[in-house]
Amino acid sequence: MAQQDYYALLGVEKGANDEELKKAYRKKAIQFHPDKNPGNKEAEEMFKKVSEAYEVLKDADKRAAYDRYGHDAFKQAGGAGPRGPAGGGGGGFHDPRDIFNDIFGGAGGGGGAGGIFEEMFGGGGGGRDSGRDGSDLRYDLEISLEEAAKGLEKEISFRKAVTCERCHGNGAEPGSKKVTCPTCKGHGQVRRSGGIITFTQTCPTCGGSGQKIEKACNACRGEGRTAQTTKLNVRIPAGVETGSRLRSSGNGEAGMAGGQAGDLYIVLAVRDHELFERHGNDLFCEIPIKFTLATLGGALEVPTLFGKASLKIPAGTQSGTTFRLKAKGMPGLRGGAGDQLVRVQVEVPQSLTSEQRKILEEYARVSGDADEPMAKSFFDKAKKFF
Repeated sequence: MAQQDYYALLGVEKGANDEELKKAYRKKAIQFHPDKNPGNKEAEEMFKKVSEAYEVLKDADKRAAYDRYGHDAFKQAGGAGPRGPAGGGGGGFHDPRDIFNDIFGGAGGGGGAGGIFEEMFGGGGGGRDSGRDGSDLRYDLEISLEEAAKGLEKEISFRKAVTCERCHGNGAEPGSKKVTCPTCKGHGQVRRSGGIITFTQTCPTCGGSGQKIEKACNACRGEGRTAQTTKLNVRIPAGVETGSRLRSSGNGEAGMAGGQAGDLYIVLAVRDHELFERHGNDLFCEIPIKFTLATLGGALEVPTLFGKASLKIPAGTQSGTTFRLKAKGMPGLRGGAGDQLVRVQVEVPQSLTSEQRKILEEYARVSGDADEPMAKSFFDKAKKFF
C-alpha cells in the first residue's frame, strides 16, 4: 500500500517553514493522541503517522532527501524507517510520544504524555502535587434594552468542574495514602536513552511529584474534581451593551492539587428593541404626529425607557424634524446619560369627511398653497424648466 504524503498528513504546503510545521503537528498530535482517544486504534495509527511525518520534515537533511526521492529516500535492506539521507545513522523513528513531548515539553515514555497535553485534557489518576489553576469559563447572557438601561440582578445556571467532595480535591480515596512512585523511585524524573545521548525527563507516572496515589478516589477517579451544575446571582450594571463582559472572580472551574479556581466571564448581548435604536448612549425613535399639531404647534407625550416625557412641538414643524430630549437616553457605565432623539413624521389623513374636506378646501383657497415658503422657493427655482 502506498504511503501517504508527509505534507498532506500534516496539512501543510510543501514550502512550509519550521514554525508552520510545528503548529500543524501540534494540532494533529492533539487530535489523534492515544490519551484523548483511548482504545481507538485508527487514531493511534494516525498519531504514529503524523509523528513520523514531522520527524522527517523537521530535519533539514531528511526533508531535502524526502523532497527529492519521496519515501524511497528511507528504504533500507532491513526494512522501512527513516535514516540519515546518506544511508547511515538514524536507525528508525523514535517513539511518537517522544516527538510529541519534545514539542509540548511534557514527560516521555508510554505512561502518558504529561506536560501541556495533561493541562489541556486533564490528568489521570496520578498523584501530582504541583497545583494547576482551573480554567476560565464563558457564559453568554441575553438581556432586553430596558434591563440594560436600568440594570438588574439575574440568576444563571451552568455546569463546571468543582472540588470533589469525597476526596476534598486530593484525588485519593478516603483512607488511601500516597506512596513513593515506583517508576522514578521518588525522584520525580526518569532517565531515558536515545542512542549515545541520555535524556532526563519528568516522570510520566507521578508527573514529577515523586509520589503516587495508592488508590484513586472513586467519585472523581483521581482528578480531584467532579462536574456539577452551579447557580449564581450576578448583578448587571445599568448602561451595558452588546459585547460587555462581566468578570466573576473565582467562579470558573476549580483548580487541581491546590491550584486556584478560574474566573467566570459573562458576555452580554442586548436584544433589539421594537421602538428604540441605540447609538452609543443615545436612543433614537420615530413618532407620528397629526398634521394639525405640526401646523398649529402644541405638546406631545412621548415614551422613554424610564416613562413618559413631554415634547414641545413648535407651530409649523416639518416632517422629519428631529428633537432632542436631554439625558433621556442610556445611562453611562461611568456616569452621565445619553439623549433621546425623536424624529417626527407628519401623518396625512387618508380619508376625510365632507365637512373636513370643505374646511381644507376653504383653507387652500384663502391661504394660497403655492405661497407657502417652501413651496414658493421650490417653484421659483423650477420656473426655468417650464
